Amino acid sequence: MSSRKPIRKAVFPVAGLGTRFLPATKAIPKELLPIVDRPLIQYAVDEAREAGIEQMIFVTGRGKTALVENFDIAYELEATMKERGKDMSVLDPTRFNPGDLITVRQQVPMGLGHAVWCARSIVGDEPFAVLLPDELMVGQPGCIAQMVEAYNEVGGNLISVLEVPMEEVSSYGVIDPGESRGALTEVRGLVEKPKANVAPSNKIVSGRYILQPEVMSALDKQEKGAGGEIQLTDSMAKMIGQQPFHAVTFAGRRFDCGSKIGFVEATLTLALERPDIGAEVRKVIERLLAR
Repeated sequence: MSSRKPIRKAVFPVAGLGTRFLPATKAIPKELLPIVDRPLIQYAVDEAREAGIEQMIFVTGRGKTALVENFDIAYELEATMKERGKDMSVLDPTRFNPGDLITVRQQVPMGLGHAVWCARSIVGDEPFAVLLPDELMVGQPGCIAQMVEAYNEVGGNLISVLEVPMEEVSSYGVIDPGESRGALTEVRGLVEKPKANVAPSNKIVSGRYILQPEVMSALDKQEKGAGGEIQLTDSMAKMIGQQPFHAVTFAGRRFDCGSKIGFVEATLTLALERPDIGAEVRKVIERLLAR
């Protein structure tokens, strides 16, 4: 076993305004919108916990306090449920020990790279994971667990990738691949939204990262990139060649819950797979489609 530092901390950039889901997100953070009966953020937190991560760092913004309250003790609710003999275990995933959930503010929306940089003092000199809750990753084991397993083997920096049809690559960041071995591919470069005819691969970057603390120094000096924002991709690209850098092809499914269609698809897919309601949901869908 190597002397690699374990991945104990995860950063969740959750300061976005959620404008694509207005008016639903006017007062409620988009990360609390439920897929059936679990908020998006809960899926991401559960995925991190499954991978052995102990400390969750939420990078929030104004109007996002409900995100933290979701993981706090709701005294009146719990007392009432207890009194009525309700099943309390449904609230278990929302419980944290003091100190295991930390929030920092991103005061100006300056991009994903800036959001990650806001967590630098809590991350310190440890490697850490980054999870974008908009990307709902469904797999057994979860995406971060698959990545931690790969990290224990190769160390360095890792990103999660998925293979898509070549005609779709222009919507995503893709990797310039080196050698491949099983689910691991060496990363020689990162290209943001390339045209299909010049894209170096069809492996798209998909919202999960394991990064070394040195990325914070790169972000510190990072100039604004695409869209006038500080891009995480630009700083990650600087680590290539200086530290091991691999992509892990995720064995599972991804739903882009930042888009309305992806959100509806995730809701229907996961509802159909639920043992408690799946059969009834199927009947409802069949009835609607028969109209």
